[in-house]
Amino acid sequence: MRIWCEASVLIAKIIGRCSAISKDTQRINEEIRAREVRLVAADNEQLGIMPLREALRLATEQNLDLVEVAPLARPPVCRIMDFGKFKYEQQKRDKEAKKKQKVVTVKEVKVRPNIEDHDFNVKLKNAERFLLDGDKVKATVMFRGRELSHPELGKKVLVRMAAELKDIANVERDPKLEGKNMIMILAAKQQH
Repeated sequence: MRIWCEASVLIAKIIGRCSAISKDTQRINEEIRAREVRLVAADNEQLGIMPLREALRLATEQNLDLVEVAPLARPPVCRIMDFGKFKYEQQKRDKEAKKKQKVVTVKEVKVRPNIEDHDFNVKLKNAERFLLDGDKVKATVMFRGRELSHPELGKKVLVRMAAELKDIANVERDPKLEGKNMIMILAAKQQH
């Protein structure tokens, strides 16, 4: 029984290593462990299945690297390419994609059900500023004590806020009571 358990743990580790191969840990040249590989040339021409030594020889003749691109295939697929140039271009693409990515954060505006007009306008201006910056706004009405017996007052405040911001925001989540708070989420409208 003990031997079987140790063997199954060892197999799980081996399988885990095989499936954990990512684009950051690609094997190149002598790191490739397969006997035979399916080879793709630098110009995307299929060269077929051949022994690893032959594939390495072809890559070194062209002063390029042999890169394992599909390690889980049978036999593994390898490609002849300039690995340094490939990694550089990949980093450039990743950096460019990261630049275009917009991180949306959720900013919170907290109010009370019996808020005065001036205080409401201050919170409204803050919410408007957050929305114009491209963030989402979580409008929260906090209830204390007996105020919780009149949730319609909190809903009235949130509906008023949504109506005031209707030109620049959409209601993503309608006002809903969660515990002692009523929450509504607003998202900025897309500018075309």
